[in-house]
Amino acid sequence: MSYQEKSTWGSGLITFIVYGYYLLAIEPQFRGVSIEGFGYASTMLWAIMAYIVATIVLHIIISIISPSEAGQEDQRDRDIYRFGEYVGQYLSAFGAFVALMMALAKWDYFWIANAIYLGFGAATFLSSIVKIVAYRRGL
Repeated sequence: MSYQEKSTWGSGLITFIVYGYYLLAIEPQFRGVSIEGFGYASTMLWAIMAYIVATIVLHIIISIISPSEAGQEDQRDRDIYRFGEYVGQYLSAFGAFVALMMALAKWDYFWIANAIYLGFGAATFLSSIVKIVAYRRGL
């Protein structure tokens, strides 16, 4: 398994765990609280920071475990990365479009922020899945 494939597996797993944690952290607030009194911003920012830090730590650990593979990529790795990112960008753009429509309809900031965060999280997760399938089955 190449460095890039290990990184993709880790990124997908981290995305799933961090976004799942975010949903579990804000879920109790849904009970009996209006959206105006909803405290989601700090939880979302902590989740985003946790994703960034966990991804950096993951790459450091992978580089320590297999230092000879770190930084090495071939044309196949570049093609898989590009294909996975293209697929993920469509979902990210769709999430931004939905958030824009929500803003134009004057929805609450909570829904707009969560639409954007869901779009980015889903795009990263889908991109990881597409890359893993491409590594396992080819393009």
